[in-house]
This record gives sequence, C-alpha cells and structure tokens, in this order.
Amino acid sequence: MTKIAIIEDDSVINQMYRMKFEADGFDVQVADNGKSGVEMVESFHPDLILLDLQMPEMNGQEALEHIRSKSWGKDIPVIILTNLGVEESPKHLKNLGIRDYIVKAELTPSQVVARVKEALGI
Repeated sequence: MTKIAIIEDDSVINQMYRMKFEADGFDVQVADNGKSGVEMVESFHPDLILLDLQMPEMNGQEALEHIRSKSWGKDIPVIILTNLGVEESPKHLKNLGIRDYIVKAELTPSQVVARVKEALGI
C-alpha cells in the first residue's frame, strides 16, 4: 500500500486530505507541525510527503531541509501544498528537490490525489 505523509497545521485540511487519500486506497499519517512531521516521516517512511509551508514550531522549508539532510529522507518525493503563491515561497525550495507545488485554493482534493498519483507514477 502506498504511504502518504501529510504535514499540515490546519486540522480540518489535514483530516480532509487524509480521508480523501484513504478513500483512494493510500495509507496516510498526518502531523500538525514541521517538528512532529519530521519525526513522523522518519518512522513512517512514506512514499510521498505533502508539505505545508506555514506552520508553527518548524515551518515547511525548515522541515524539508531537515528531511533532506538525512539519508532516509534524501529521495522521498515532496509536494508542497500551501496557500502561498509560487512567487511568495522561499526561493531555494527548488534546490530541496520538490516534485510539485500546489496552491490549496486552486485544486480540489480529488485533483490533489490525481497530482500525487502522477508524481508517483501510479
């Protein structure tokens, strides 16, 4: 079963995406901040991470930098899922190996699932 990690501080949003991905047959775990997200990713070993940028304790960029610095996190595909437009996002996110950049307000949960499947080749 394909494993998805959702790191998103808005509980309504992370539960909405969790239910949508689980309905599509994914194994999903969620974290509500970057710090707990890094810990969850280390133990869960997801096939893909959906990562918000604006979060408490550790923002998405810091979490991604930490994940990429570890041998277990170097190659996990990451899709940024945020309400920040691309022009507002940190400039060196591309250097951290993101697979896609999704503005939450622009896509439905079904469209996000389709983008994840595309990124995973399934």
